[in-house]
Amino acid sequence: MTLRTETDGQAAFRAEVRAWLREHVPASLRHATFRPSPEQAMQWYRTLSRRGWIAPHWPREHGGMGATPMEQLILMEEMALAGTPDIPTQGLNHIGPLLISRGTPAQRARHLPAILAGDAIWCQGYSEPGAGSDLASLSTRGQVRDGHLVINGHKIWTTWGHHADWMFALVRTSNEGRPRDGITFVLIPMATFGIRRRPIRTIAGDDEFAEVFLDDVAVPLDNVVGEVNRGWEVATAVLSEERLRIGSPAQALRARERLRMMLRAAPAAQVPASVREEAALAEVEVQALCAAYLEAAEAAPGEAREGGVDSAYLKLLATDTVHLLLDLARRVAGPGAALRDPSRHGEDLLDATQMFLQARRLGIYGGSSEVQRGIIATRVLDLPAAGSKR
Repeated sequence: MTLRTETDGQAAFRAEVRAWLREHVPASLRHATFRPSPEQAMQWYRTLSRRGWIAPHWPREHGGMGATPMEQLILMEEMALAGTPDIPTQGLNHIGPLLISRGTPAQRARHLPAILAGDAIWCQGYSEPGAGSDLASLSTRGQVRDGHLVINGHKIWTTWGHHADWMFALVRTSNEGRPRDGITFVLIPMATFGIRRRPIRTIAGDDEFAEVFLDDVAVPLDNVVGEVNRGWEVATAVLSEERLRIGSPAQALRARERLRMMLRAAPAAQVPASVREEAALAEVEVQALCAAYLEAAEAAPGEAREGGVDSAYLKLLATDTVHLLLDLARRVAGPGAALRDPSRHGEDLLDATQMFLQARRLGIYGGSSEVQRGIIATRVLDLPAAGSKR
């Protein structure tokens, strides 16, 4: 179901994508709930790269597809329908676009081709045990010594931190001024002496995240993006882009397929008419999310995005839509919602639990839903901030 009218060119592109995915997505990975192993995930990553579809939102001059927002959405829809596996996206969606806009020529030359080719996996070193949504309170320190930044600290909830080749991280290099001042944005090779990693097993049963310990880790100053002590604006640019990508319909489209498969398998008498009506309304919610994403993605670069309002709204809408769809899938499953492991129904994968548990994290990373509501309240509705005397 779509509420959009496509041009002949867009319809032809959709048909091309659908046919290619039908032929190339490995049967063993279709509709996989968990992200596959690095070997399997990167194999699929490189397959997309060879086809030229790995970075649809990157400009052509930097090796991307230069796709229009509608073409990007078509790719998301068809990949969800085909059940393509998750791939690591920190390089594609976060550090890659940042280096395109703010990196030095040397940094772009070194890192962009490796990201596109799938030769480097990236992770994000923001959150710490005492600094999550309040990122400005981070305590990992960096001291400038002999042309290097020597880093000591502890990062946590680092997606694929135990598999990554590189980390883009925030470290405190000065205590002067406001908490957000004195923060530096730096690129860290994960093979550097002094780095230890420990995977974290989640409630969903996967080990998507890791703790990363940094003990006297020496990184060349050439790896700093922007200026020393001026990393906060670089970091917020990454977060704004991250929320835009998290706010894309990609995960909601995957969740919608889970709901559709559950509805196809459920006996008609098992699903009340009220639940089927809710499922139909949820389809409309997905279309609303797609429309909101297109509107934000079609805005001029940086327009309304720099302040984080559009991306905050999208991230919140996408999170709530995914949760709605997976809540409904569990209701349709009935007693089957008590089963943790998925089962097969023909070519469909009936998963009432694993993706539901995975989706709990959507309300936290990239800035919690509470933080996004605060941004909308203060910057759009002009409400007083918490603790304000206004």
